[in-house]
Amino acid sequence: MSAVATKKVSKKALNRGFWRWWYGNLTCFTHEHMQTFGYMWSMHAIIEDLYPDHAEQGEKLRTYYPFFNTEPQIGSVVLGITAGLEEARANGDPNTDDEMINGIRAGLMGPLSGIGDSLIVGTYIPILLGIALGLSTGGSVVGPLFYIVVWNLTGTLGQKFIYDKGYELGGSAVDVLVGAQANALRNSIILLGQIIVGAISGAWVNITTAVQFKNQAGDVYLDLQKNLDGVIPGFLSVSFVLLCWWLMSKRNMKPVTVMLLMVVIAFVGVLIGFFDPGLSY
Repeated sequence: MSAVATKKVSKKALNRGFWRWWYGNLTCFTHEHMQTFGYMWSMHAIIEDLYPDHAEQGEKLRTYYPFFNTEPQIGSVVLGITAGLEEARANGDPNTDDEMINGIRAGLMGPLSGIGDSLIVGTYIPILLGIALGLSTGGSVVGPLFYIVVWNLTGTLGQKFIYDKGYELGGSAVDVLVGAQANALRNSIILLGQIIVGAISGAWVNITTAVQFKNQAGDVYLDLQKNLDGVIPGFLSVSFVLLCWWLMSKRNMKPVTVMLLMVVIAFVGVLIGFFDPGLSY
């Protein structure tokens, strides 16, 4: 009796699945489905490679129709995991079915969103932007070029590495991603990012007031900025940084909304004379 050939996802199909997710994770994005169709488009490359029959391909692809939404970079590990699980199902693994695959998808997309938003959106991107701002001093184009090149290079390579690791680990990746060691590593990186962002804030945020009180002779008898600096140097700068943190972390305000609010505060502050933009006519 001849042995049954083992099905294995080709390297070409894995790469095709990754690139489809990389540029198409928001394909046909709606509030009802979010990243579902981008996910299905990626998994189609895997299913097409494993199942030659078109009817069977359609049946297996329906597994990935339920709602899916996560942070795209870190979340790419879910696609790698399900690629490995789909390979196991194609080889007749009795423990791998629609319910098992969707259970892992639904169970991981939430925690990975938190991990990705903390590490990528809340830590890594601000660090890169802080460095880029420093390189942009005097209007240099080095800063924007640095951010564009480094973010795209590291983001793509990191995402591909995570995707491949998910495929290698399969179902066992769940313990690696949500275990105690993973939580400790995530907390350590978040703490490092907070320290770096705090240092960047101290170096680049400089908010001062132009409020002065003068006597009838025109002499300044109270300079509000000097008094504030005498109590806590950089008091206004620290206050605005903490205000932004409070609005985003405690009031769940979006970063774009916070930036628009800062523009309004600056505009009103200049109008009433609290801030001095240093403009000359």
